[in-house]
Amino acid sequence: MMYCENRMKLGMLMFLALGMLLFFSCRNDDDEIIPSVITKVTPSDSVPGPVKGFFLLNEGNMGSNKATLDYFNYASGGYHKNIFAERNPGVVKELGDVGNDIQIYGNKLYAVINCSHLIEVMDVNTAKEITKITVTNCRYIVFHEGFAYVSSYAGPVQIDPNARLGEVVKIDTATLKVVGSCTVGYQPEEMVIVGNKLYVANSGGYRVPNYDNTVSVIDLETFKETKKITVAINLHRMRVDQNGLIYVTSRGDYYNVHSNTYVINAKNDLVEGALNFPASELYLCGDSLYSYSTEYSKITSKWTVNYTIYDTKAKRIVSRNFIKDGTEKSIVTPYALAVNPETGEIFVGDAGDYVTPGRLYCFGSDGKKKWDVQTGDIPAHIVFTTRPLQELK
Repeated sequence: MMYCENRMKLGMLMFLALGMLLFFSCRNDDDEIIPSVITKVTPSDSVPGPVKGFFLLNEGNMGSNKATLDYFNYASGGYHKNIFAERNPGVVKELGDVGNDIQIYGNKLYAVINCSHLIEVMDVNTAKEITKITVTNCRYIVFHEGFAYVSSYAGPVQIDPNARLGEVVKIDTATLKVVGSCTVGYQPEEMVIVGNKLYVANSGGYRVPNYDNTVSVIDLETFKETKKITVAINLHRMRVDQNGLIYVTSRGDYYNVHSNTYVINAKNDLVEGALNFPASELYLCGDSLYSYSTEYSKITSKWTVNYTIYDTKAKRIVSRNFIKDGTEKSIVTPYALAVNPETGEIFVGDAGDYVTPGRLYCFGSDGKKKWDVQTGDIPAHIVFTTRPLQELK
C-alpha cells in the first residue's frame, strides 16, 4: 500500500527498479502467459456450504506493477496463485500497480487498483475482465442499491502539505459509468453504509503531520456531505455491526500518538468512546470483531503485534491473541485478515519483507493452524464467494 500504511521498510526502495524489470519480463517475446500455480492445501469438499471459496488480491509494492489475483476453491482444496493473467491474456500490464481493495456485487468482481487509478471489473464466475473504470487515486469500494461508491484521494500519489480534499465517486453498476462525485475530507479511506447514510473515514495522510480527524457523513439521496464527525487523527478502517454501531480505527502518528479503535453510534452520529485497543485491520463476523495491530515503539525499537477479538454484543475484549498454537511467531508482517462466516476459519496474510511472495495462513475457529500456502507479493484483501470459479476451457 501507500506510505500512509507506514509499514514498508526503507529497503523496499532498492527493489523498485528490480520490480519494474520483473514486470516487463513477466511475458516473453512470444507473449507467453505464465499459468497459475495450483497447490493442494485441503481435502476435496472439505467444507460444504454456500461459500465456495475466496479471491485474494495481492497488492504488490508501490511502483512494481505487480498486483495479482489468487483464488481458493473449497471443493477441490486447491489454492490457485496468480489467475488473472491466464484468464485475461489480452490485458496489457495485467492488474496494475497496488491492489487496494476487492469486493463482489451481483455477478461482478471489483478490484480497486490504487496507483493505476482504476477499478478492474471482472465476471465473478470466470475472473475475466468486463471493463476498467478510471478513478484517480482510488482506495476502497462499497455498494448500495445498484451503485458503487469509491473513496478517492483525487490527486497525485505523493505527500503534499497542500494536498487537496478527497472525494467519493459514484458508479452505476448497470452501466459501469461514473455518475457523480462528492467532496469529503482529506485522503478518504474505508467507508460503511447505514440506512441511507455513507460514512467515510478521512485520514489526511498526505498532509502529515497535519492529519485529518473526521468522518464525513453523506446523504445518499442527495449525494451531499451533511456533516463531519470529529473522532481522532489519521482514520482508516471502518466496520458496522447489526445495531448500527460503527467501528473506526485511528492509525495515530506512528510515533507519539498510538493507534486506537473508536465507536460511532449511527443513530445520533456521536462518538461513544474508544475501545482502547490498536488495530491495523478489522474484520467483523457475527458479534466478533477481529483485528490485528502492528505498532513500533521508539522506546524498545521493536514492533509489537496483537491479534484481538472484541465482542460487540458484550462490549468487551475476549482475546488478546486469537492464534492459539504459537504460529504467530512465524508470521513476519500480518496484512490480510478475514473470517469465513460459516466455518469460523480465520485467514491471516503475511507480507513478509514486502518484495517477495507472501504466505496465507488458515486457522480453525479454535485458533490452530490448518494450512498455509505461498501467495503473491503482499497478500492483502480477501472476499468470499458463493459461486465456484469456472475452470478454463
